[in-house]
Amino acid sequence: MKIAKNTVVSVMYKLSDAQGNLIEESDEAMVYLHGGYDGTFPKIEEALDGHDTGFETQLHLEPEDAFGDYDADMVKVEPRNRFPEPLEVGMQFEGMPEDGDEEDSVIYTVTDVAEDKVVLDGNHPLAGMALRFWLKVSEVREATAEEIEHGHAHGASGVEVVDEDEDDDTPRTLH
Repeated sequence: MKIAKNTVVSVMYKLSDAQGNLIEESDEAMVYLHGGYDGTFPKIEEALDGHDTGFETQLHLEPEDAFGDYDADMVKVEPRNRFPEPLEVGMQFEGMPEDGDEEDSVIYTVTDVAEDKVVLDGNHPLAGMALRFWLKVSEVREATAEEIEHGHAHGASGVEVVDEDEDDDTPRTLH
């Protein structure tokens, strides 16, 4: 089956920086709904469109085609007493950018901790980087009506994964 709009694509990948240093390699296939549903980068969809299982390619994505340019305005310094203990570099918090609303929430990463100040960075860790992808299509299937309605794949098999939280009995959908 060829990759086209409303197919679910499973892809093995390796992600490297522009110098070829490995950043991440998939243990399991990345699964996404093809056709502009924001499941992966548009340049990846463009490269895979029309191909089928077994297709292999390498792509170079500039920052604007991947995680965007680094934005210094997304770095902020906050008073230390606004954060819980213990606080360590690498911890993440959800917050709002200075000029945003609730729909613009951002994950901020703690990049430095001083006695009375904390530096937070709302940029994606790979923002500003050119990236290289090696991709190999491991499976292509028709999307289910439910996946198309939801706008995302429900896994390689099309079955939605449900995880029951230990603290309550509400089933949670993992995407």
